[in-house]
Amino acid sequence: MKLKTIMMSIAAGTIMSGVAIAEDLPKTELTIVGGLSNLTAYQDFEVPFWTKTIPEKSNGAVTATIKGFNDMGLKGPELMRLMSQGVVPFGTATLSYFASDNPINEAIDLPGLAPDAATARKVTEDFKPVYEKFYGEGSKVKVLGISTYPAQVIFCNADIKGLADLAGKKVRTSSRTQAEFVEAFGGSSVTMAFGEVVPALQNKVVDCAITGSLSGYSAKWYEVSTHLLALPINWNQQVHAVNQKVWDSIDPKVQTFLQENINELVDQIWSAAATQTQEGYDCNTGAAACTRDVKGKMTLVVPSDEDKALLAKTLKEKILPQWAARCSADCVASFNDTIGKDFNLTASK
Repeated sequence: MKLKTIMMSIAAGTIMSGVAIAEDLPKTELTIVGGLSNLTAYQDFEVPFWTKTIPEKSNGAVTATIKGFNDMGLKGPELMRLMSQGVVPFGTATLSYFASDNPINEAIDLPGLAPDAATARKVTEDFKPVYEKFYGEGSKVKVLGISTYPAQVIFCNADIKGLADLAGKKVRTSSRTQAEFVEAFGGSSVTMAFGEVVPALQNKVVDCAITGSLSGYSAKWYEVSTHLLALPINWNQQVHAVNQKVWDSIDPKVQTFLQENINELVDQIWSAAATQTQEGYDCNTGAAACTRDVKGKMTLVVPSDEDKALLAKTLKEKILPQWAARCSADCVASFNDTIGKDFNLTASK
């Protein structure tokens, strides 16, 4: 779909306001560009939230249509620019998509920074005000919330027992910091779209690939992978945002209604992150705890304490310095004042 067509279709349905009805909320119609449509974050959370929860809680006053960005012919990295321009009114996108625009987008998701979902959420909340200011002033985009995928872990169509076995392996990565993580352990990073990974693993174009544990299950990576290393590398947080002019055009009562409910949506996604991470482990490997119809037969590789310590050490000695070198002085200072202060980390230019 060409960009002009996308612009016309989105603009046509962005927002209409009318007579105040149910609970004094004026009639409001919204158009949402959601995350990847083949993943559970979109299917289990975004779609029911916008098409069921919001209409029901507003007694039909606020309604929305939603499509995954991939179903609209978009690739992801252009979403923030399109939101800034008002072409996309409301959008959901992974922050790492925008790393090439500014390394500040990598700050909350450096490999090794968050070994579990609770830590990932704390890191995210620490830095959220920085993103609110950064996008509000620079892109005229209002950040409504930041959620997450399940833990990003390593799938391999090769026998691995730990991080040391990444040496010499070709590994699909989805962000610059993931690439730096792989290279720190002697592997070679391969940039590849999510939809291209299955044939790449099958045909040995890559030996391993990183994605969410449940995302990999949803995409049937268990059919082309043999080993799953159950060590959270990072999380791939998603930003839920809206063009500022679009937001300003919405009735204040509807703004309050939407923000309160988006806060609940974000809470639900974070609460599910740890559970879904484990579900990914269980269902990819065929564990009895998996309640889904189809079960994989992968080997679950339980990380050793040495691997956990090695990942934390690699963050401090390699990944954090590389990130700080390319981020601005203000960016590094913001990291140190928030995440760094809470987790005893110091980034230096």
